[in-house]
Amino acid sequence: MNTKDIIQLSDKYVMHTYGRIGMAPVRGQGARLWDADGKEYLDFVGGLAVDSLGHCHPAVVNAIREQAGQLMHVSNLFYIEPQAKLAELLVQNSCFDRAFFCNSGAEANEGAIKLARKYAWKKHGPGKSEIITAIQSFHGRTLATVTATGQAKYQQGFEPLVPGFKYVPFNDQAALAESIGPQTCAVLLEPVQGEGGVNVAAAEYLTAVRELCDRNGALLIFDEVQCGLGRTGEFFAYENFGVEPDIVTLAKALGGGFPIGAMLAKAEAANGFAPGDHASTFGGNPLACAAGLAAMQAMLEEGVVENCARVGAYFKGKLNDLAGKYDFIKEVRGLGLLLGMEMTIEGGSIVNSCRERGLLINCVNNNVLRFIPPLIIDTSDVDRALDILETVLQEKN
Repeated sequence: MNTKDIIQLSDKYVMHTYGRIGMAPVRGQGARLWDADGKEYLDFVGGLAVDSLGHCHPAVVNAIREQAGQLMHVSNLFYIEPQAKLAELLVQNSCFDRAFFCNSGAEANEGAIKLARKYAWKKHGPGKSEIITAIQSFHGRTLATVTATGQAKYQQGFEPLVPGFKYVPFNDQAALAESIGPQTCAVLLEPVQGEGGVNVAAAEYLTAVRELCDRNGALLIFDEVQCGLGRTGEFFAYENFGVEPDIVTLAKALGGGFPIGAMLAKAEAANGFAPGDHASTFGGNPLACAAGLAAMQAMLEEGVVENCARVGAYFKGKLNDLAGKYDFIKEVRGLGLLLGMEMTIEGGSIVNSCRERGLLINCVNNNVLRFIPPLIIDTSDVDRALDILETVLQEKN
Protein backbone atom coordinates (compact mmCIF):
# COMPACT_ATOMS: atom_id res chain seq x y z
CA MET A 1 0.00 0.00 0.00
CA ASN A 2 1.18 3.54 -0.69
CA THR A 3 0.67 6.53 1.61
CA LYS A 4 -2.58 7.60 -0.04
CA ASP A 5 -4.08 4.11 0.33
CA ILE A 6 -3.10 3.86 4.00
CA ILE A 7 -4.55 7.29 4.78
CA GLN A 8 -7.83 6.47 3.06
CA LEU A 9 -8.16 3.14 4.87
CA SER A 10 -7.36 4.69 8.25
CA ASP A 11 -9.72 7.62 7.79
CA LYS A 12 -12.54 5.22 6.96
CA TYR A 13 -12.11 2.72 9.81
CA VAL A 14 -10.03 4.24 12.65
CA MET A 15 -11.69 6.51 15.22
CA HIS A 16 -10.70 10.13 14.69
CA THR A 17 -8.98 10.90 17.99
CA TYR A 18 -5.80 12.30 16.41
CA GLY A 19 -5.20 15.14 13.98
CA ARG A 20 -2.88 12.95 11.95
CA ILE A 21 0.01 14.11 9.78
CA GLY A 22 -0.24 13.13 6.12
CA MET A 23 2.50 10.51 6.10
CA ALA A 24 2.59 6.77 6.80
CA PRO A 25 5.89 5.44 8.21
CA VAL A 26 6.49 1.77 7.38
CA ARG A 27 10.14 1.19 8.34
CA GLY A 28 12.65 2.58 10.82
CA GLN A 29 16.30 2.15 11.66
CA GLY A 30 18.12 4.18 14.27
CA ALA A 31 17.09 7.81 13.88
CA ARG A 32 15.72 7.29 10.36
CA LEU A 33 12.18 6.61 9.18
CA TRP A 34 10.88 5.71 5.72
CA ASP A 35 7.30 6.24 4.63
CA ALA A 36 5.15 4.05 2.40
CA ASP A 37 6.35 5.95 -0.66
CA GLY A 38 10.03 5.38 0.16
CA LYS A 39 10.87 8.89 1.41
CA GLU A 40 13.47 9.06 4.18
CA TYR A 41 13.15 11.25 7.28
CA LEU A 42 15.43 12.22 10.17
CA ASP A 43 13.23 11.49 13.17
CA PHE A 44 13.51 14.09 15.95
CA VAL A 45 10.12 13.12 17.39
CA GLY A 46 11.16 9.58 18.31
CA GLY A 47 7.65 8.23 18.74
CA LEU A 48 7.04 11.04 21.28
CA ALA A 49 10.09 10.11 23.36
CA VAL A 50 9.41 6.36 23.10
CA ASP A 51 12.16 5.39 20.66
CA SER A 52 15.06 6.45 22.88
CA LEU A 53 17.31 3.72 21.45
CA GLY A 54 16.20 4.54 17.92
CA HIS A 55 14.00 2.38 15.77
CA CYS A 56 14.51 -1.38 15.87
CA HIS A 57 17.48 -1.57 18.21
CA PRO A 58 18.96 -5.05 17.64
CA ALA A 59 18.99 -6.04 21.32
CA VAL A 60 15.30 -5.19 21.72
CA VAL A 61 14.30 -6.86 18.45
CA ASN A 62 16.17 -10.04 19.37
CA ALA A 63 14.69 -10.11 22.88
CA ILE A 64 11.16 -9.76 21.52
CA ARG A 65 11.73 -12.49 18.93
CA GLU A 66 13.18 -14.91 21.47
CA GLN A 67 10.56 -14.27 24.15
CA ALA A 68 7.67 -14.42 21.65
CA GLY A 69 8.78 -17.93 20.75
CA GLN A 70 8.79 -19.01 24.40
CA LEU A 71 5.99 -17.29 26.31
CA MET A 72 4.11 -14.07 25.60
CA HIS A 73 1.58 -13.87 28.40
CA VAL A 74 0.66 -15.44 31.70
CA SER A 75 -1.38 -14.03 34.55
CA ASN A 76 0.22 -12.06 37.36
CA LEU A 77 -1.13 -14.82 39.59
CA PHE A 78 2.22 -16.43 38.77
CA TYR A 79 5.86 -15.34 39.15
CA ILE A 80 7.32 -14.02 35.89
CA GLU A 81 11.10 -14.17 35.37
CA PRO A 82 11.55 -11.21 32.95
CA GLN A 83 9.35 -9.09 35.21
CA ALA A 84 11.47 -9.88 38.27
CA LYS A 85 14.69 -9.15 36.39
CA LEU A 86 13.42 -5.82 35.04
CA ALA A 87 12.25 -4.81 38.50
CA GLU A 88 15.68 -5.67 39.88
CA LEU A 89 17.45 -3.58 37.23
CA LEU A 90 15.25 -0.53 37.82
CA VAL A 91 15.49 -0.74 41.61
CA GLN A 92 19.26 -1.29 41.64
CA ASN A 93 19.74 1.80 39.45
CA SER A 94 17.45 4.08 41.45
CA CYS A 95 16.52 5.13 44.98
CA PHE A 96 13.39 2.93 44.98
CA ASP A 97 12.60 -0.47 46.46
CA ARG A 98 9.60 -1.92 44.58
CA ALA A 99 8.14 -1.86 41.07
CA PHE A 100 4.62 -2.22 39.68
CA PHE A 101 4.26 -2.82 35.93
CA CYS A 102 1.48 -1.71 33.63
CA ASN A 103 1.08 -0.83 29.96
CA SER A 104 1.33 2.96 29.63
CA GLY A 105 2.24 6.21 31.30
CA ALA A 106 -1.38 7.01 32.05
CA GLU A 107 -1.74 3.68 33.85
CA ALA A 108 1.46 4.32 35.78
CA ASN A 109 0.13 7.68 36.95
CA GLU A 110 -3.26 6.18 37.73
CA GLY A 111 -1.49 3.62 39.90
CA ALA A 112 0.52 6.34 41.65
CA ILE A 113 -2.65 8.29 42.42
CA LYS A 114 -4.28 5.19 43.89
CA LEU A 115 -1.16 4.27 45.87
CA ALA A 116 -0.87 7.76 47.36
CA ARG A 117 -4.49 7.76 48.48
CA LYS A 118 -4.40 4.20 49.82
CA TYR A 119 -1.15 4.89 51.71
CA ALA A 120 -2.64 8.01 53.28
CA TRP A 121 -5.86 6.18 54.16
CA LYS A 122 -3.94 3.42 55.91
CA LYS A 123 -1.50 5.74 57.70
CA HIS A 124 -3.70 8.73 58.52
CA GLY A 125 -7.29 7.59 58.05
CA PRO A 126 -10.03 9.10 55.81
CA GLY A 127 -9.88 12.71 54.70
CA LYS A 128 -6.24 12.98 53.62
CA SER A 129 -6.85 12.45 49.90
CA GLU A 130 -6.08 15.69 48.07
CA ILE A 131 -3.44 15.63 45.33
CA ILE A 132 -1.74 18.82 44.15
CA THR A 133 -0.40 19.09 40.60
CA ALA A 134 1.05 21.90 38.50
CA ILE A 135 -0.55 24.16 35.93
CA GLN A 136 0.64 23.19 32.42
CA SER A 137 1.25 19.62 33.56
CA PHE A 138 0.24 16.54 31.59
CA HIS A 139 -0.34 13.19 33.28
CA GLY A 140 -2.44 11.10 30.90
CA ARG A 141 -5.83 10.51 29.32
CA THR A 142 -7.70 8.36 31.84
CA LEU A 143 -10.33 10.23 33.81
CA ALA A 144 -8.17 10.51 36.93
CA THR A 145 -5.00 11.45 35.06
CA VAL A 146 -6.74 13.96 32.82
CA THR A 147 -8.11 15.49 36.02
CA ALA A 148 -4.57 15.57 37.42
CA THR A 149 -3.44 17.33 34.24
CA GLY A 150 -3.26 21.06 34.84
CA GLN A 151 -4.56 22.07 31.41
CA ALA A 152 -8.27 22.75 30.93
CA LYS A 153 -8.16 21.98 27.21
CA TYR A 154 -7.68 18.28 27.93
CA GLN A 155 -10.55 18.21 30.44
CA GLN A 156 -13.26 20.02 28.52
CA GLY A 157 -16.29 17.84 27.84
CA PHE A 158 -15.29 15.11 30.28
CA GLU A 159 -16.86 16.66 33.36
CA PRO A 160 -17.59 15.84 36.10
CA LEU A 161 -13.94 15.26 36.82
CA VAL A 162 -12.51 13.21 39.66
CA PRO A 163 -12.71 15.22 42.91
CA GLY A 164 -9.75 15.91 45.15
CA PHE A 165 -7.26 17.62 42.84
CA LYS A 166 -5.79 21.10 43.18
CA TYR A 167 -3.51 23.01 40.76
CA VAL A 168 -0.71 25.46 41.49
CA PRO A 169 1.73 27.34 39.22
CA PHE A 170 4.85 25.37 38.31
CA ASN A 171 8.12 26.49 39.92
CA ASP A 172 6.21 28.61 42.45
CA GLN A 173 7.20 27.57 45.99
CA ALA A 174 4.97 30.15 47.66
CA ALA A 175 1.87 28.98 45.80
CA LEU A 176 2.47 25.39 46.86
CA ALA A 177 3.17 26.37 50.46
CA GLU A 178 -0.16 28.20 50.53
CA SER A 179 -2.09 25.28 49.03
CA ILE A 180 -0.61 22.24 50.80
CA GLY A 181 -2.11 21.18 54.10
CA PRO A 182 -3.31 18.35 56.36
CA GLN A 183 -5.69 17.14 53.65
CA THR A 184 -2.90 16.74 51.06
CA CYS A 185 -1.80 13.16 50.47
CA ALA A 186 0.57 13.82 47.57
CA VAL A 187 2.18 16.36 45.25
CA LEU A 188 2.53 15.12 41.67
CA LEU A 189 5.03 16.93 39.42
CA GLU A 190 6.99 16.46 36.20
CA PRO A 191 10.64 17.49 36.75
CA VAL A 192 10.46 18.66 33.13
CA GLN A 193 7.03 19.43 31.72
CA GLY A 194 7.06 18.01 28.20
CA GLU A 195 3.57 18.57 26.81
CA GLY A 196 3.34 21.80 28.77
CA GLY A 197 6.12 23.41 26.74
CA VAL A 198 9.40 21.88 27.96
CA ASN A 199 9.43 23.71 31.29
CA VAL A 200 12.29 22.69 33.59
CA ALA A 201 11.87 22.72 37.35
CA ALA A 202 14.37 24.72 39.36
CA ALA A 203 16.45 22.58 41.73
CA GLU A 204 15.68 24.87 44.65
CA TYR A 205 11.96 24.57 43.87
CA LEU A 206 12.01 20.77 43.99
CA THR A 207 14.05 20.89 47.20
CA ALA A 208 11.37 23.12 48.71
CA VAL A 209 8.61 20.81 47.47
CA ARG A 210 10.33 17.86 49.12
CA GLU A 211 10.50 19.76 52.41
CA LEU A 212 6.84 20.83 52.19
CA CYS A 213 5.75 17.26 51.55
CA ASP A 214 7.75 15.98 54.51
CA ARG A 215 6.36 18.68 56.77
CA ASN A 216 2.77 17.88 55.79
CA GLY A 217 3.00 14.09 55.69
CA ALA A 218 2.45 14.00 51.92
CA LEU A 219 4.12 11.78 49.34
CA LEU A 220 6.14 13.33 46.52
CA ILE A 221 5.47 11.77 43.11
CA PHE A 222 7.57 12.53 40.03
CA ASP A 223 6.00 11.83 36.66
CA GLU A 224 9.01 10.84 34.55
CA VAL A 225 6.97 9.19 31.81
CA GLN A 226 8.49 11.50 29.20
CA CYS A 227 11.57 12.92 30.92
CA GLY A 228 12.85 9.75 32.60
CA LEU A 229 15.13 6.92 31.51
CA GLY A 230 18.04 8.76 29.98
CA ARG A 231 16.14 11.61 28.32
CA THR A 232 17.62 14.39 30.48
CA GLY A 233 21.20 13.11 30.44
CA GLU A 234 20.72 11.12 33.65
CA PHE A 235 19.06 7.72 33.93
CA PHE A 236 16.31 9.22 36.09
CA ALA A 237 15.37 12.89 35.76
CA TYR A 238 15.34 13.36 39.54
CA GLU A 239 19.12 12.81 39.55
CA ASN A 240 19.56 16.22 37.89
CA PHE A 241 18.07 17.96 40.92
CA GLY A 242 19.37 16.04 43.94
CA VAL A 243 15.81 15.42 45.15
CA GLU A 244 14.39 11.93 45.68
CA PRO A 245 10.63 11.41 45.30
CA ASP A 246 8.68 8.69 47.10
CA ILE A 247 7.17 7.43 43.86
CA VAL A 248 8.19 7.77 40.21
CA THR A 249 6.20 6.86 37.11
CA LEU A 250 7.77 5.61 33.88
CA ALA A 251 6.72 4.46 30.41
CA LYS A 252 7.66 5.70 26.91
CA ALA A 253 11.37 4.73 26.72
CA LEU A 254 11.02 1.74 29.02
CA GLY A 255 10.25 -0.85 26.34
CA GLY A 256 12.53 0.41 23.58
CA GLY A 257 9.42 0.90 21.43
CA PHE A 258 7.28 -1.84 23.00
CA PRO A 259 4.37 -0.73 25.23
CA ILE A 260 5.14 -0.95 28.95
CA GLY A 261 4.79 1.34 31.95
CA ALA A 262 6.01 1.16 35.52
CA MET A 263 5.57 2.77 38.90
CA LEU A 264 8.49 2.58 41.32
CA ALA A 265 8.16 3.38 45.01
CA LYS A 266 10.24 3.47 48.15
CA ALA A 267 9.38 0.72 50.62
CA GLU A 268 7.34 2.91 52.96
CA ALA A 269 5.06 4.12 50.17
CA ALA A 270 4.96 0.74 48.41
CA ASN A 271 3.53 -0.82 51.55
CA GLY A 272 0.37 1.18 50.93
CA PHE A 273 -0.70 -1.55 48.50
CA ALA A 274 -1.69 -5.03 49.62
CA PRO A 275 -2.76 -7.93 47.36
CA GLY A 276 -6.03 -7.00 45.67
CA ASP A 277 -5.56 -3.22 45.94
CA HIS A 278 -4.34 -2.75 42.37
CA ALA A 279 -3.70 -4.87 39.30
CA SER A 280 -3.18 -4.97 35.54
CA THR A 281 -4.01 -8.00 33.41
CA PHE A 282 -1.37 -7.31 30.78
CA GLY A 283 0.99 -5.34 33.02
CA GLY A 284 4.43 -6.88 33.37
CA ASN A 285 3.77 -9.67 30.88
CA PRO A 286 6.82 -11.70 29.78
CA LEU A 287 7.05 -10.17 26.31
CA ALA A 288 6.88 -6.55 27.44
CA CYS A 289 9.34 -7.13 30.28
CA ALA A 290 11.79 -8.95 28.00
CA ALA A 291 11.72 -5.91 25.71
CA GLY A 292 12.11 -3.55 28.67
CA LEU A 293 14.98 -5.53 30.15
CA ALA A 294 16.86 -5.55 26.84
CA ALA A 295 16.20 -1.84 26.30
CA MET A 296 17.33 -0.78 29.77
CA GLN A 297 20.43 -2.98 29.66
CA ALA A 298 21.37 -1.43 26.32
CA MET A 299 20.78 2.07 27.66
CA LEU A 300 22.97 1.47 30.71
CA GLU A 301 25.71 -0.55 29.01
CA GLU A 302 26.12 1.20 25.66
CA GLY A 303 26.77 4.76 26.86
CA VAL A 304 23.36 6.01 25.71
CA VAL A 305 22.75 8.25 28.73
CA GLU A 306 26.20 9.81 28.46
CA ASN A 307 25.68 10.34 24.73
CA CYS A 308 22.40 12.10 25.45
CA ALA A 309 24.08 14.52 27.86
CA ARG A 310 26.92 15.28 25.42
CA VAL A 311 24.87 15.60 22.23
CA GLY A 312 22.07 17.37 24.09
CA ALA A 313 24.45 20.08 25.28
CA TYR A 314 25.76 20.48 21.73
CA PHE A 315 22.23 20.67 20.32
CA LYS A 316 21.06 23.19 22.91
CA GLY A 317 24.07 25.38 22.20
CA LYS A 318 23.31 25.36 18.48
CA LEU A 319 19.64 26.20 19.13
CA ASN A 320 20.76 29.13 21.27
CA ASP A 321 22.91 30.27 18.34
CA LEU A 322 19.74 30.31 16.23
CA ALA A 323 17.97 32.28 18.95
CA GLY A 324 20.64 34.92 18.61
CA LYS A 325 19.92 35.24 14.89
CA TYR A 326 16.11 35.29 14.79
CA ASP A 327 14.08 37.79 16.80
CA PHE A 328 10.99 35.57 16.87
CA ILE A 329 12.83 32.93 18.93
CA LYS A 330 12.03 33.82 22.53
CA GLU A 331 13.83 31.12 24.53
CA VAL A 332 15.57 27.75 24.28
CA ARG A 333 15.15 25.45 27.29
CA GLY A 334 15.32 21.84 28.36
CA LEU A 335 17.69 19.13 29.57
CA GLY A 336 19.55 16.49 27.60
CA LEU A 337 17.57 15.63 24.49
CA LEU A 338 14.27 17.03 25.70
CA LEU A 339 14.56 20.52 24.27
CA GLY A 340 12.10 23.27 23.46
CA MET A 341 12.34 26.45 21.42
CA GLU A 342 9.66 28.97 22.34
CA MET A 343 8.77 31.48 19.62
CA THR A 344 6.58 34.53 19.25
CA ILE A 345 5.06 32.97 16.12
CA GLU A 346 3.06 29.77 15.65
CA GLY A 347 5.09 26.64 15.00
CA GLY A 348 2.72 24.47 12.97
CA SER A 349 3.87 25.67 9.57
CA ILE A 350 7.52 25.25 10.62
CA VAL A 351 6.85 21.63 11.58
CA ASN A 352 5.18 21.03 8.20
CA SER A 353 7.97 22.68 6.22
CA CYS A 354 10.63 20.69 8.07
CA ARG A 355 8.76 17.47 7.33
CA GLU A 356 8.60 18.30 3.64
CA ARG A 357 12.40 18.61 3.75
CA GLY A 358 12.86 15.33 5.59
CA LEU A 359 13.00 16.37 9.27
CA LEU A 360 10.35 15.33 11.79
CA ILE A 361 9.88 17.66 14.75
CA ASN A 362 6.95 18.52 16.99
CA CYS A 363 5.17 21.62 18.30
CA VAL A 364 3.43 22.01 21.67
CA ASN A 365 1.42 24.92 23.03
CA ASN A 366 1.16 26.32 19.50
CA ASN A 367 4.52 28.09 19.63
CA VAL A 368 7.10 25.77 21.24
CA LEU A 369 9.09 23.56 18.89
CA ARG A 370 9.89 20.35 20.79
CA PHE A 371 12.86 18.14 19.96
CA ILE A 372 12.78 14.60 21.42
CA PRO A 373 15.02 12.53 19.12
CA PRO A 374 16.47 9.10 19.87
CA LEU A 375 19.22 9.34 22.46
CA ILE A 376 21.63 7.59 20.10
CA ILE A 377 21.94 10.51 17.66
CA ASP A 378 25.32 12.12 17.11
CA THR A 379 26.40 15.67 16.34
CA SER A 380 26.22 15.05 12.59
CA ASP A 381 22.50 14.25 12.97
CA VAL A 382 22.06 17.47 14.91
CA ASP A 383 23.89 19.44 12.21
CA ARG A 384 21.70 17.94 9.50
CA ALA A 385 18.55 18.75 11.48
CA LEU A 386 19.72 22.30 12.12
CA ASP A 387 20.49 22.85 8.44
CA ILE A 388 16.90 21.96 7.59
CA LEU A 389 15.45 23.93 10.49
CA GLU A 390 17.41 27.07 9.66
CA THR A 391 16.39 26.88 6.02
CA VAL A 392 12.77 26.94 7.20
CA LEU A 393 13.38 29.68 9.77
CA GLN A 394 14.96 31.88 7.12
CA GLU A 395 11.70 31.73 5.21
CA LYS A 396 9.87 33.01 8.31
CA ASN A 397 12.29 35.85 8.96
